[in-house]
Amino acid sequence: MPLSAKSYRSMAKMRRLAPKITQLRDRYGDDKQKLMQAQMDLWKKEKVNPFGGCLPMLLQMPVLIGIYWVLMESVELRQASFVFWYDDLSAMDPFFILPLIMGASMYISQLMTPITTADPMQAKIMKFMPVIFTVFFLWFPAGLVLYWLVSNVFNIIQQWYIIRSVNKSYENKTA
Repeated sequence: MPLSAKSYRSMAKMRRLAPKITQLRDRYGDDKQKLMQAQMDLWKKEKVNPFGGCLPMLLQMPVLIGIYWVLMESVELRQASFVFWYDDLSAMDPFFILPLIMGASMYISQLMTPITTADPMQAKIMKFMPVIFTVFFLWFPAGLVLYWLVSNVFNIIQQWYIIRSVNKSYENKTA
């Protein structure tokens, strides 16, 4: 939770700096080296770390791998009923509902996250990540998809709250 809060604060600050970064892109055009230097100077001046949101995702990967293997190997979970049509959380969702909801939650989370890259191609690729993850998760165990979905929902709520509080504190400082 504290790591996520720190990354969301960083993302909220990045969102606030987006107009200035757009001005820098317009000013420096195709000179990537000067653009990157100007962006780094701006980030340093504003005390923003553009890579601050990466650590929680990296820390979550071992948990996801662990859950995946537990769901795949645990005999006790086979045919253990859960809710609705989920008779086996170690099997894929037979109706693909959880993966689709998970993809929608990833898309919503992505809308709340500012794009920090100067490369337009990389930004376009990042926009397709919810679609790519949704396709992958169609065949993953329903329990793993459920974990990812619940995590996304909590992250969206947390991100909304932190962005709101950062924006309020910024408005109070400028007023």
